Amino acid sequence: MPKLYIISGMSGAGKSQSLKIFEDFGFFCIDNIPIQIIKSFIDFFVKNYNYYKNIVISIDSRSGEKIKLFKNIISILKQKNISYKIIFLNASNSVLLKRYSETRRRHHLGKSVSEGIMLERKIMNSIFLISDEVIDTSNLTLGELKKNISVISCVKYFNKKKYLNISIISFGYKYGLPNDSDIVYDVRFITNPNYVHKLKNKNGIDESVRKYIEKQSVFNDFFVTFSKLIETTISGYINEGKSYLTIAIGCTGGKHRSVCVAEKLAVFLKYKKYKIKLNHRDILRVK
Repeated sequence: MPKLYIISGMSGAGKSQSLKIFEDFGFFCIDNIPIQIIKSFIDFFVKNYNYYKNIVISIDSRSGEKIKLFKNIISILKQKNISYKIIFLNASNSVLLKRYSETRRRHHLGKSVSEGIMLERKIMNSIFLISDEVIDTSNLTLGELKKNISVISCVKYFNKKKYLNISIISFGYKYGLPNDSDIVYDVRFITNPNYVHKLKNKNGIDESVRKYIEKQSVFNDFFVTFSKLIETTISGYINEGKSYLTIAIGCTGGKHRSVCVAEKLAVFLKYKKYKIKLNHRDILRVK
């Protein structure tokens, strides 16, 4: 039988981030499911467990008075012999106050954030007392939260490269920067094949263009340094819990130099066992 994880806890303690982490690990997640329909959902879950291998549901104080019904849900899970684990996300009042202040959100339970936090603790205490795991996120980084969840859910997060999706985009500066770039690198210092008559109508995937670029004296030293820099940066992003990374490499038109460097970087990172998606955004543009 599959396993059901129930995430609960204080607003602002990291429930939403935890759900995103579970999704990155391949779990089917439902946020703030109404308690009244959980019984029907459990029946559906049991009938379709071959498809829904592992499921995470989130229950919190937004359920209001209905949260008192939670103990009935636990009884149903035990009756149906469904393996479950309750994870409670917590944080100190001072940290929760700071997080609300930073996001400028109001608390849904009180006239003031402080009042809302105190009321929410009373409401959530019944779930807190029966939780299997309590994660205090007061001083946790996103990477540390991901490590905690990987241990609790028995996900083998030791191969962290598996959970970082890297997109490499080549582009032309004349057409604008890719909107979702995390890292942008300009390779317009490389001599442009566009001004070589026999290469002008080819692109950076073509072997003749690649050879023209790679034979330039500056290129090899550049790529050794560049690839090591990217590898070191990626390692840091993984430790911080990042799941998606977009590396944009640009030249003037996005047809020759950026394409060649993007292709070479993709080969390098694939060799290092990273998951790579390669996109040459402007390679087919007509001037």
